[in-house]
Amino acid sequence: MMSLDQILSPPEVPAADRWRAALADQVARVLRETSSTDLLIRQVRVPVEGRVPALHWLRAQSFPYGLYWKGRRSATSIAAAGVADAVRTTGAPLQYDTLGALLDARLSDAPSAVRYYGGIRFDARQPPVDGRPEAYWRPFGTARMVLPRFEWQTTDAGHVLVCNIVLPRDKKRAEALQRSIQQLVFPASTAPGPLPTPVRRQDEPARDVWMQRVQDAVAAIRRGDLQKAVLARRVTLGFASALDPLLLLEHLANETPQCFHFGFRPEHGTAFVGATPERLFRLEDGVVESEAVAGTRARVDGASEDEALRTELMESEKDRREHAFVTDAIREQLAPFCRSIDVAPPTELRLRRKRHLCSTIRGPLNNGAHAVDFLRALHPTPAVGGVPTGEALDFIRTAEPFDRGWYAGPVGWMGPDAAEFAVAIRSGLVHGRQLALFSGAGLVEGSEPENEWAEIEQKISNFAAILGLGD
Repeated sequence: MMSLDQILSPPEVPAADRWRAALADQVARVLRETSSTDLLIRQVRVPVEGRVPALHWLRAQSFPYGLYWKGRRSATSIAAAGVADAVRTTGAPLQYDTLGALLDARLSDAPSAVRYYGGIRFDARQPPVDGRPEAYWRPFGTARMVLPRFEWQTTDAGHVLVCNIVLPRDKKRAEALQRSIQQLVFPASTAPGPLPTPVRRQDEPARDVWMQRVQDAVAAIRRGDLQKAVLARRVTLGFASALDPLLLLEHLANETPQCFHFGFRPEHGTAFVGATPERLFRLEDGVVESEAVAGTRARVDGASEDEALRTELMESEKDRREHAFVTDAIREQLAPFCRSIDVAPPTELRLRRKRHLCSTIRGPLNNGAHAVDFLRALHPTPAVGGVPTGEALDFIRTAEPFDRGWYAGPVGWMGPDAAEFAVAIRSGLVHGRQLALFSGAGLVEGSEPENEWAEIEQKISNFAAILGLGD
């Protein structure tokens, strides 16, 4: 029988001591040889043999802070533990210029591989109301971007262990930094264990209340007060014991191969995880690229039935109208920063369990455009807020009886010369024995409450499937 110590301290691979020693030696050399008194970020990188998945490595670490990121079409996954540096704001409205200046001060002379990871609240425009943010969102802040202390980078070619060093600060913390290196664990690879089955479910708002609020939104659209509103629900699942958010994410990532995968754990016991199909923007090589994703249909096993659902989505006047709101808004928001804008016609974004209408919007940048400019301009998109933005946000604040927190906000990373952010939908907040699942429905003229309820149930089906609740 396996002892409790073995469960808490997984068996290590034979080369673990060698990797820790190599990292410690290189870190000591950087601290010894760098004399700058200005803020400077340096990286130490150690190749690591073996095939330990990034999330499996992260679950073995004891550091309170942890994160995971994998792009939708990227071969690289990043698991990270510990904090080397952080930029965090707690007030609202969010001062984007201040956020950009703080990040610029850190990234201006940093190696190109350095990345700050994090996210922003959905409603960063005004202070939380009615006692919000709810307690479990407080560790996340209004915005938080973190330079991890250690990263486990996994590619098709293998693994790299990274230590981020912030000078001159870390010269004064040399002993603590060396101790943290010795705390790193290199577990042997094993298959993820099973997830527990929920014992309780609570819908917020209740079904009848949510149906009425859909009708209220459609009535406002018919009066001309709104063109579109996105109304979200929260489904809270209760468990008999604490839920491991990284194990949940490991199962979720296996279930959703065509998505962005993210996990942010600001402290033990609380984490925000998800598998989103929607890119907010990517900035690279002087080009910005965004996506309009709106309109949803399920995927089914039968080929003819599945094709019929695809045709229904592609020909749906209601879904095309909803998609056009998103496309037009993103094009207008990108135009001031680009020399030209190219909008691709809508195609099918095909996932394992769902499909969406999707258009790519891209353009070459004018001089001076900054990643923070795109966060400010694009968020919230009509796909998660509505049209017009201000009126839609006012409706959401009144109609939703919970704090969205980071749900539907931007999550991603920013480096010296590139950035990528996704929209944090298809996501859940783990807090102790509870998992709060968030998902929304885009409401336009012609929306039917029963259909919108069913669409949200379908959107949380990835979580339902891995938790044994069926498709």
